[in-house]
Amino acid sequence: MSNFDLVIQLFLQLTVILTTCRIVTILGRRYLGQTDVVCEMIAGVMLGPSLLGLIAPDFQQWLFPKLPIITAVGLKIPNPSMSILYAISQIGLVIYMFLIGLEFNTKLLKHHIKSASLLSAAGIITPFILGAIASFWFYHNGDFFQPKVMPWSAALYLGASMTITAFPMLARILYERGLAQTRFGTLALGAASVDDAVAWCLLAIVLASVKNSLSIAILAIGGGICYVLFAIFLGQPLLKAFTRMTKREGVNRQTLTLMLIILMFCAWFTDVTGIYAIFGAFVLGAVTPRGEFAQQIRQYTEFLTTSFLLPIFFVFSGLNTQIGLVNTPTLWGVTLLIIAIAILGKGVACMLAAKLAGENWRESATIGALMNARGLMELIILNIGLEQGIITPTLFTIMVIMAVITTLMASPLIAFLLHGTSYEKSST
Repeated sequence: MSNFDLVIQLFLQLTVILTTCRIVTILGRRYLGQTDVVCEMIAGVMLGPSLLGLIAPDFQQWLFPKLPIITAVGLKIPNPSMSILYAISQIGLVIYMFLIGLEFNTKLLKHHIKSASLLSAAGIITPFILGAIASFWFYHNGDFFQPKVMPWSAALYLGASMTITAFPMLARILYERGLAQTRFGTLALGAASVDDAVAWCLLAIVLASVKNSLSIAILAIGGGICYVLFAIFLGQPLLKAFTRMTKREGVNRQTLTLMLIILMFCAWFTDVTGIYAIFGAFVLGAVTPRGEFAQQIRQYTEFLTTSFLLPIFFVFSGLNTQIGLVNTPTLWGVTLLIIAIAILGKGVACMLAAKLAGENWRESATIGALMNARGLMELIILNIGLEQGIITPTLFTIMVIMAVITTLMASPLIAFLLHGTSYEKSST
């Protein structure tokens, strides 16, 4: 494909993606009570092989080609069309998570660090233990893990998969409902960020064991710790220069460009170390000075990111989902077991931890519902496991179904729990 052909296809892809997202969002918000982010995930699944691929397989493969291109000499090369779409989606995700970091109430989190630590520990330890125990049964009873994977690696991987939280989705749900700066919203964001960082570290250890390379795990864990320490103790004081620049001349093109350069570098660094780019973007946003500078940055970047770039990320992830491989009563039984373990290990455990931390039952249940959503972060870790030869397509499909169900549960539960409260009134 020539560059001209790629551009033509990209424009059509973006047209279909944005149109589908808008239609599904309007219907989903009106009739199902779902947030934009959940509707965009559903739109992605609809545009993939699960729906459009069944109705019009040739058109779906032409519009979103997954098969490699075969050259005249018979050489297979990856289709560049989806690579371009993936790159654009990652840019939108990184900018959005930086904006979420700007909204993150670090002062409130400092005042409730014990509560956030308790909630984070519950969201890590309980689902990890339950997932690890289940992995041993899966390892010896069925085709769920690849033969080269050791039992302890399988336990680490499934435990990490159960630990993951839909951090971008959680953040956007809180943002859309005006809860990002409330006490329990801050606790949920803080705990979810730690949970996901731990999950990615566990995944790095699993990849290191599969590839027989300890350096992968050392780079991920060590690089992540160094990045956070640098951001807090050196980056935060240096970023105060933006406040002085804003007071003199506001946020101009040069200031915005410099901030974007720093953001892209942070995303690159955390991606290279194996922690994932959203972690670097969120931490950068969290240590960036508040006030007029942060407000103007949001004003310049928020609308285009949330209405154009971010839907591409959710749709692209949905395109990789195929719900149709679970086709026996036994596999459906395993699927129900996985869903039960997920809800018990994450949702119920975090709800009880929030209650122990001093929240009332309504807010505790809301936190549990938020933390229980896996969303597309789960799809990311599952795709990595499938591509790296850790899990089989069967387990991949089961885990995808679990991720979709736990995510779809979140919005109706939160709407029900917050109905008639001051939180709901403040977000309308």
